[in-house]
Amino acid sequence: MTALIRPAVSLFLLLSVLTGILYPLAVTGIAQTLFPVTASGSLIVRDGRPVGSALIGQSFTDPKYFWGRPSATAGQPYNGAASGGSNLGPLNPALVEAVKERIAALKAADPDNQRPIPGDLVTASGSGLDPHISPAAAAYQVGRIARARRMEVERVAILVARNTEGRQFGLFGEPRVNVLALNLALDAEDGLADSMRP
Repeated sequence: MTALIRPAVSLFLLLSVLTGILYPLAVTGIAQTLFPVTASGSLIVRDGRPVGSALIGQSFTDPKYFWGRPSATAGQPYNGAASGGSNLGPLNPALVEAVKERIAALKAADPDNQRPIPGDLVTASGSGLDPHISPAAAAYQVGRIARARRMEVERVAILVARNTEGRQFGLFGEPRVNVLALNLALDAEDGLADSMRP
């Protein structure tokens, strides 16, 4: 019996050390060396402290900020611990009502804006954590933000253009704007560096 137990325990301990300690340390070390920003969560740092991640959206409701894509995560918006979409079909009355409410909120915040509302401003992504909006969704909000901050529309539009990311490797996906990065750039341009808190 001892002849069977000893090799089993030895193998268990060896594999525990290899897969539970050495392998994670090696992978973490390689990732931190080759991709330090990504391996640390793609954090956006301002004044020496993290204010968010470039990979997870945040909720902005103040008219002087760009609003991101709605989040359908459980509990609170952009809840990383409850990532997931609403799974509501296009004919579901709850989804139709949610979209109507989002359209009403956008129109209430900017009643003079007659442009078509881009779909990504009224529908949640599959994860509910999307940090990006389309350039069209950012352009839709430029007038509201310029009025709220008493800035020239052209200055705000230039910030949108500067913060628009192209397709991945020039081929994949669509151009996009990271909402947190754009709002931080907006605060820096407007001289409100301390106004936004994570």
